[in-house]
Amino acid sequence: MADLSSRNPDWWRQAVIYQVYPRSFADADGDGLGDLKGVTEHLNHLATLGVDALWLSPFYPSELADGGYDVADHRDVDPRLGTLDDFDALVAEAHRLGLKVVADIVPNHTSHLHPWFQEALRAGPGSAARDRYVFRPGRGACGELPPTDWQSVFGGSAWQRVPDGEWYLHLFAPEQPDLDWDDEEVRADFRTTLRFWSDRGVDGFRIDVAHGLSKDLAEPLRDVGGLGATGEDALLLVPPGSHPYWDRDAVHEIYRDWRRIFDAYDPPRTAVAEAWVPDARRALYARPDELGQAFNFEYLAARWDADELRRVITGSLATAHAAGASATWVLSNHDVVRHASRLTLPPGTDPGAWLLSGGTEPAVDRAAGLRRARAATALMLALPGSAYLYQGEELGLPEVADLPEEVLQDPIWTQTGHAQKGRDGCRVPLPWTPEGPSYGFGPGASWLPQPESFAAYAVAAQTGVEGSTLELYRTALRLRRKLLDGETLTWMTGAPPGVLDFARGRGWRCVTNLGEEPVALPAGELLLASAPLADAGILPPDTTVWLA
Repeated sequence: MADLSSRNPDWWRQAVIYQVYPRSFADADGDGLGDLKGVTEHLNHLATLGVDALWLSPFYPSELADGGYDVADHRDVDPRLGTLDDFDALVAEAHRLGLKVVADIVPNHTSHLHPWFQEALRAGPGSAARDRYVFRPGRGACGELPPTDWQSVFGGSAWQRVPDGEWYLHLFAPEQPDLDWDDEEVRADFRTTLRFWSDRGVDGFRIDVAHGLSKDLAEPLRDVGGLGATGEDALLLVPPGSHPYWDRDAVHEIYRDWRRIFDAYDPPRTAVAEAWVPDARRALYARPDELGQAFNFEYLAARWDADELRRVITGSLATAHAAGASATWVLSNHDVVRHASRLTLPPGTDPGAWLLSGGTEPAVDRAAGLRRARAATALMLALPGSAYLYQGEELGLPEVADLPEEVLQDPIWTQTGHAQKGRDGCRVPLPWTPEGPSYGFGPGASWLPQPESFAAYAVAAQTGVEGSTLELYRTALRLRRKLLDGETLTWMTGAPPGVLDFARGRGWRCVTNLGEEPVALPAGELLLASAPLADAGILPPDTTVWLA
């Protein structure tokens, strides 16, 4: 069994980490917004679920121009979410329950309300205050054109003009000006931030936009032409490490510097990179002298197809092994359509277009989607490495695709001129009870409306109910902790088409039927099934079993 004790420096290698999006987890003070006290009050849910750690999405002061990822102070708590004392109480209770705490660090940009950026606006062109950010004069006869053709991830130009005529870079929302990581003051300030939270008991860090810090700012700035702003496709069109602002080789020197800080603690602080880069490049962020681990988005993006998933799993394990890291697996998070809905969309469906239709084109069979999601989770939890769960997936929550336009808050909605609905549908607050104005999320209404169907998904409605999705997760996580041994798997020979079949250490085996027809079930003691088996010798479609 893997050693996940508090002093084990390798606790993260095969841990299960639960992502908490604080504003949508639990509301203790009744203002409709989730808060840190709400998280603390429900930590026992995570402990009984059987996870090893919780990852807190940003809880810092923010005007919520991007759901908290527009940070006005990297070393404080948003007053609407609580205080530093509330944070300390959360960490203390988590540690009492045996849970690690991972904090989200946002180093690529700040909020435009950050004191540094406000100082830069007052100081004017050529000032040291502006050197912390990326300010440049515009092009054109009067500087009326952006400095380059760089595009924001959220749509439109990545440059915003200020009244004195200069432009500043924002690869995300205009309220999120990019920092210049060539500036030593920026680097020193984040060293202070990492120590600040580590000293408060944080066990690790999730690094937001880890591939975006370093930028080629040599004059003249270069246009990207047809490379685009987002996605791995742009990186495949240029020599590795040479894109003007994504995944540049120079970013790794920053993380080697950070590793020295992490390793100064006992046990060392962990880190995981959010880096949307091709597989081979991801390994660089996961090296032991850098962040140590990186999210595996190839797995999240893979279709429900046995051949594709086997290729992704095999490649991901090899990549992690080459880096000296463990593999990571994730099916849902705060940025993507929940997998209980996504996995049942027909091949080739554009999730963005599906969201714009309110989830009606095509219509989704929720029962079929949940069945597939449960099978996918059981498969993921059998894989060697770390599994990252997103809050609410243990309840089987689907995407809330039909949120009315007037309640949408994701900046993608406005930045794209209503061409993309955004990510609000996966951020709808959790249901804890089948009744109440917000199904137990808080004493009043929630900041995003919950559908009536959430009552059936509530924690209280599923607890102790045989066959419920919540009890499936609890059982799988309890078994996983007992069965873990080593970080390898062995593909079994002779698996039928559409079936994934592999063995792990300690003599157990995972079999998933991704095909359309039932198949014969291999011999062995049944430890777990993602769905009921009508015939003990048959494995139905969209079903995963663990066998001894």
